[in-house]
Amino acid sequence: MSWRVAGFLHGVRVRKNFKSKEEAAAEKATLELKAMQATSGLQSVTTFLAADQLRESEAAFRRLQNNSHSLTFYLEYALSNYREPVTQKLLADAVAEYVATKEHEREQDLISEPYFIRLKRDLVRLQKHFPSATVADLTGARLIEYFAARRAGFKTYNNRRGIVSGFLKFALQRDWITENPLLKIPAHRIRRRRGGAVTLSATDANELMAFVEQHHPSAVPFFALCLFAGIRPCLRTGEILRLKSEHVKLADGVIRIDGEVSKVREPRMVTIQPNLSAWLRAYPLAKFPIVPTNLQHIREKAVAKFNLSHDVMRHTFISMHVAKFRSIGEAALQAGNSESIIRKHYLDLKSTAEAEQFFSIMPKREGRLVAATTATAFPLPAPALAVAV
Repeated sequence: MSWRVAGFLHGVRVRKNFKSKEEAAAEKATLELKAMQATSGLQSVTTFLAADQLRESEAAFRRLQNNSHSLTFYLEYALSNYREPVTQKLLADAVAEYVATKEHEREQDLISEPYFIRLKRDLVRLQKHFPSATVADLTGARLIEYFAARRAGFKTYNNRRGIVSGFLKFALQRDWITENPLLKIPAHRIRRRRGGAVTLSATDANELMAFVEQHHPSAVPFFALCLFAGIRPCLRTGEILRLKSEHVKLADGVIRIDGEVSKVREPRMVTIQPNLSAWLRAYPLAKFPIVPTNLQHIREKAVAKFNLSHDVMRHTFISMHVAKFRSIGEAALQAGNSESIIRKHYLDLKSTAEAEQFFSIMPKREGRLVAATTATAFPLPAPALAVAV
C-alpha cells in the first residue's frame, strides 16, 4: 500500500508516492507552505534564530525601510556608544547621597548655608514630582515638564535646571546614568531689567521705626540693623539670622560681617552711622536680641502695614548711602555687592536731602549715650561717634 500527494503548484503538476501516510502528510504541508509563501511574499530559509528573534529582526527591518543606513550600521553605533548603567538607582536614594555630599561641603565651608537650604528644598520637590522613578528615568522631555511645572517663569525654570544639573553630574560620575540629558536642554535667556530697586521713602522709614518702637520694641534692633546697615533680612536664610551681638562693635563704630555670616561668603565691614548708634544704645543688644522669639509675627504685622517686600529695607539703605556719600565703591563694600549692581539699581534713586532726613531718624527712647548728629561713611573713634548725656 502507498500514499500519493497530487496537485498543481504554480502551474506545475505534482505527483509523488510515499510508503506511509505520515510522510505524505509532511510533504503536503511543505507544498502548502510554499504556495502560501509565493502568494504572500514570505520566504522559507534555514536559520539559527528562534521564533521570537525572527519576529524582532523583521520588526527592526520594517522600521529601517526608509533609512539610508543598514541595520548593521545602527547596531555598531549602539555597541560603540551605549553604556548600561551600573545600577538602576532610585531617585530618592540618589538624592539622599547627593544631599549628604553637599552637607559635607557645607561643613567644610565650601558652600553657603542659604544655597544648601535651597538645594535641599528643590530636590525634595524633584522627588515629589517623580515619586517612584529611577535616576535613569529622568529623560529630557520629563525634565522640561518639571522645570516648567505650575507655569514657572524663566528665572524659576533656570533655577530648577541649575539644581538638577549639579545633581545629574553627580549621578553621571557614579554611573547611575549613561549621559546627561540636560546637555540638550539650554537655559532660558532672560533680559535683565534696568529699573531701580524698590525702596522706602525717608518718611515711610521714619513711620516704620516709630511703629516698631511703639508697638514692638523687642524687634527694634532687627529693623534698625536691616534698615540702617543693610543687613540681609530674610528670616529663612538671611544674614540677620547669623549675625551675633559680638559682631556689632558699637565702640569702634563698625559691624563686622564674617564669612560665616555673609551671603556671598566674603567678610565686610559696615559703618555704624550715628542714628543707628543711637538706636542700638537705646535698645542694647544685651537686653534686646537681634532676632526675638516672636519676630516672624512682628514682621508680618509690619509687612501688612507698610507693604514691606523681601529686601526693601536693605535696598533703602544702599540707595540712601549712595545719595548721601556719593561713593558707589564704598556703598558696594558695605553692602556686599559689586559696583556694577550698585550703579545699575541704586544710583540716583534718592536725593541728598532725603538721605540726610533718613540718616537723622532717631529713637524716642534715650540711651546711655546719644549719637552725634553728623553721619560719616567711614568708622570714627568712639568719642567722635557719641558723647555722654
